[in-house]
Amino acid sequence: MKYIFYFCLATLIFSCSQTENKEYYSIVELKEVYSNGNKENWPEPHLDSQVMNFQEIGVLPDLKFDKESGYSEKKRKLGKFLFYDPRMSSSGQIACASCHDPNTGWADGKRVAFGHDRSPGSRNTMSIINIGHMDTIFWDGRAANLAEQAKAAVQNPIEMNHGIDEAVKTIQNIEGYKAYFEEVYGENQITEDNIFNAIIAFERTIVSRKSRFDKFISGDSTKLTNQEVEGLHLFRTKARCINCHNSPLFTDQQFHNLGLSYYGREFEDLGRYYVTRKDEDVGKFKTPSLRELKHTAPYMHNGLFPHLEGLLNMYNAGMATLVPSKEQENDSLFPTKSNLLKELDLNQDELASLEAFLNSLSSTIYRERPPKKLPQ
Repeated sequence: MKYIFYFCLATLIFSCSQTENKEYYSIVELKEVYSNGNKENWPEPHLDSQVMNFQEIGVLPDLKFDKESGYSEKKRKLGKFLFYDPRMSSSGQIACASCHDPNTGWADGKRVAFGHDRSPGSRNTMSIINIGHMDTIFWDGRAANLAEQAKAAVQNPIEMNHGIDEAVKTIQNIEGYKAYFEEVYGENQITEDNIFNAIIAFERTIVSRKSRFDKFISGDSTKLTNQEVEGLHLFRTKARCINCHNSPLFTDQQFHNLGLSYYGREFEDLGRYYVTRKDEDVGKFKTPSLRELKHTAPYMHNGLFPHLEGLLNMYNAGMATLVPSKEQENDSLFPTKSNLLKELDLNQDELASLEAFLNSLSSTIYRERPPKKLPQ
């Protein structure tokens, strides 16, 4: 009996040590486990208990058109004309493509956009790459679909500054558009719905190509370096990025306060609160997708972070924590930083690996050529 007891005890100790050691993987093991095409074998992600509706990162699925929006090459061509047409703005100078340029990752490369009369906006232009996959649009989520997004840009006084009815009349009065709308929608069909339906058809085709990350996890272990694989593992574990940047889009499409509302100071922006008017939404902004981030600097809702390195250092420190002044102690709008943010204690090598992995999420962006000539 004594020998059986010691044997069982030894077995238990060995089993526990094996379980504890599961947290450690050599780079060879990591490369093999992440690239074998089976996510079930991946190490467990380090998820906070409050994370809901988690989806594992992975290859972006093909985007399907629903019956309502439909798709055809002719509709895409018409939508592209409208997307590049500055006559959709009151000044006749600003098109959708003015702020969503394929040469700058379908954003504009500026801290904030300049619109009507060179008026500066207050937020960084979000890229429209993969926008057809998004549930809500804009940093504050004020648009629930692509039609709302496009119309909001047309109507915004510091963007295209045009009434929808006036923009529709402008397109209706351009003789050259009539044949295109007739071909796609039927005779005399230059309407508000059809104009924005065509723009949507074009925008939904702006999608990421397969990145090196996508090819790696699909079975080609040569596509990521050892450093990038270490970064992938850190992303899912110690660095805690996956708590918010999950799913094949690398965003949970939720809203979080990162301590960057600049409450009571220059650059103040209360974010989601402006949409919901709920105190708990002060300073919350939508989690941006990390796909193509190499092409879409500067970063964050205010564009104040020109380089990824500096932003990662902020996350490593747990982001800024605002402390209320005496006058702010009873202020119901004083923003509260998300408790998903914690000091990470990543060393410089780990930060470099994480940055290397994030850059592997970017692909070669197709350089969409503008129309040679717009309908006249």
